[in-house]
Amino acid sequence: MPQLPPGVAPPVPEFAPDDLEYRHRGARLHVAEHQRGADITAIGRLAVQVPGALVSLALVTTIALGLLGVGVGALVVVAWAACGLLVFHRPTELALARFVLKLRRPTAQERARLEPVWNEVTARAGIEPGTYQLMVQNSDELNAAAVAGHVVAVTTYSLHRIPSSNLAAVLAHELGHHTGGHAWAGLLGYWYSLPGRIAWAVTRTLARFALLITGFFSLAATAALGLFMAVVVIAAFIFAWYIAVPLVLAPFLLAYAGRRGELRADQQAAELGFARELAEVLYHLQSEETTMKAALAAQGHKLKEPGPLGRLLSSHPDHHTRLTALGSYAGLPR
Repeated sequence: MPQLPPGVAPPVPEFAPDDLEYRHRGARLHVAEHQRGADITAIGRLAVQVPGALVSLALVTTIALGLLGVGVGALVVVAWAACGLLVFHRPTELALARFVLKLRRPTAQERARLEPVWNEVTARAGIEPGTYQLMVQNSDELNAAAVAGHVVAVTTYSLHRIPSSNLAAVLAHELGHHTGGHAWAGLLGYWYSLPGRIAWAVTRTLARFALLITGFFSLAATAALGLFMAVVVIAAFIFAWYIAVPLVLAPFLLAYAGRRGELRADQQAAELGFARELAEVLYHLQSEETTMKAALAAQGHKLKEPGPLGRLLSSHPDHHTRLTALGSYAGLPR
């Protein structure tokens, strides 16, 4: 299926079966105390990003005050810090979703399919359905996403090709990311650590370039430069270990928090009564992966499996892990 230009709705195919058990028909039997919040996973993500945020603050402050002076520089620092709060500003979120993530509002036909399913999911959770904005991504992949503080997006494949019960399970999973605070915590942490990430990327590029240049002239100069860089790194770990060590561990801890967040969102979907339906989605994804491996093997290729380091840096658990966790909710085979 060819990708459509951003903002262009695809032709409307025949929808998959509507097999969802509508228990509430949009009438909530209870109202959740918190429409969104921050569970231990979200708090952990924020805590892990504190060292990076401090480095970013130091960089922004140094550059702003150095280039613009105390008065204007201080305003720039305050503006940068305040911009992180835009993650909770719905118009800004929608602009980010539309222009950066290439999401769009559902068409009338898509709303007729999507809203009853979403209303049932939110009714079971005690959530006001209007708390979150539904959006669509033109894609032929079975996927969905919780974006920033208010956006829930589904792909056109998910919307058109899977039964309503499976679609509800996918939406319940994404709702779990929102009610647990995973989405806004991830974006907030990313924003405040971004200057540090950029500075680190620039530093690595300059270091490689410097080593490449000195290599053309003298091996001794290259060795001396490499030794100097090693001394700087060692000094950072000795005299600023409280910053250096957390920065090195941050990618692994964030990946772990991401995996725990996925399992927590699966748990919410299961608690809302969608354990078996979510398992069906995971079995479908697992089957697609197996089919892809078989197709590559038939062509003499092999799908590269992640090694131990790749698994540690993965933000999603493998399908087997998720299915095993779901088994306790629906009597699924372990």
